[in-house]
Amino acid sequence: MARDGETPQSEFPGYPTADTLRTRSGDPVDPDTPPADPPRTGGGPARGLLWVLGAAALVVVVLLGTQVTGIFPEFRNPFAKEQTDRSQPPLLKSIQDLSRYVAAEGNFQVVVDLQNDRDNVPEFLLNQRTLFVGAGSVEAYVDFGKIGEGAVVPSADGKSVEIKLPAPQLGETNLDMDKSYVFAEERGLFNRIGDLVKGDPNRQQQVYRMAEERITAAARDSGLAKRAEENTRKMLEGLLRSLGYEKITITYTAP
Repeated sequence: MARDGETPQSEFPGYPTADTLRTRSGDPVDPDTPPADPPRTGGGPARGLLWVLGAAALVVVVLLGTQVTGIFPEFRNPFAKEQTDRSQPPLLKSIQDLSRYVAAEGNFQVVVDLQNDRDNVPEFLLNQRTLFVGAGSVEAYVDFGKIGEGAVVPSADGKSVEIKLPAPQLGETNLDMDKSYVFAEERGLFNRIGDLVKGDPNRQQQVYRMAEERITAAARDSGLAKRAEENTRKMLEGLLRSLGYEKITITYTAP
């Protein structure tokens, strides 16, 4: 406390300045020398960087905790790949009742080497060559729907029967795209430029048709129809013998 008539003073003495220390040490004080800067608290930029890193770590911990606990929905990658299906629903065109007995099936594989180029034009400029491996199957069947009246003639005693069947036919070639693939493809410079300007989505259709035609021809020469005759005969003989017939005669008529 200050007494009456005295100038009040601070309870705590101030920190000594550079001028005070210089006066105490006996060094002269230059009046033109500016006073020394007050001392700075060290670590300003480093402390700010530590605060930023700490805040980022805290945000990561909070996000991971919310995902584990399920408080907030799962965060997704904003650039994740998405697939959109805009296909139209299937359209029913027709329904057919089938009475075919598929007696045999052949599986085939063919290699198609197709090249399209121009005369007197270098291949590196205009050329398109495709090496395609096609896998497909062909069914051989007997159409029971074509059996007319009088085709089944049993004997009077019920011991024998004669049956006339239409000859087996070959179905359409079913090209299996899961097992078919383009092994190699060569295209000239102009062909590549044309694909960039106007792409042809049906460019491989010619190769597919050639593969189907070759498989169909191979099925005709493979004896698949003959195998269908034998399998159909064995099936009917086993069925008719179970009905009590002892002699069974099956003949095939020309289609």
